[in-house]
Formats: sequence, structure tokens, C-alpha cells
Amino acid sequence: MTLWTAVIAASVLCLGLKAVGYLLPQGWLDAPRPARIADLLTVALLSALVVVQALADGPAIVVDARLPAVAVAAVLLWLRTPFLVVVAAAAVTAALLRALGWAT
Repeated sequence: MTLWTAVIAASVLCLGLKAVGYLLPQGWLDAPRPARIADLLTVALLSALVVVQALADGPAIVVDARLPAVAVAAVLLWLRTPFLVVVAAAAVTAALLRALGWAT
């Protein structure tokens, strides 16, 4: 299977899933269980994305300046700091650690 075959197959599968979603009765979608699953699935996918972006370097797990930057961002978000300040503080943290030669 080539890369383009996989991309086209995944696209057709996504289109099919979307079409099935439109064919489901509205009563099934209004039930509390699907809504709760959708909410939890969103959080799980976002958490997985953050972990992969913070720790992955190809197939390897790497602890570098990104991990302390994410920790600083998490603490500032927990303290309800404005988002732009959170992003700036995380960027400064990673830049300082890299400038000091730790976690390049």
C-alpha cells in the first residue's frame, strides 16, 4: 500500500463516518451518554496531543526544554493567568533552558 492509497482510504473512511453521523436519529445523539463520551473523548485526544508534542522526538521519548515549559504553562493555567501570558512564559522558559544549554 502506498502513502497515497492510505490517505485516500482514510479520507473515504472519514467521509463515511460523517455520513453515518447524519443518518443517526436525533434522539440517539441527544442522550446523555453520547454527549458525555464526546466530551471525554475531546479531553483525552487533546491530552494525548500535548504529551506527544512535549515528549516525542520521532519514535523516541525525549525530556528536553519542552517539558518544563509545559509544566510552567500548566501551573499558570491552573492559576487562571491570561492565555497570552501563559504562552509567553512557556516560551521564555524553554528559551532560557535552551540558552543555558540544558535540554537542547
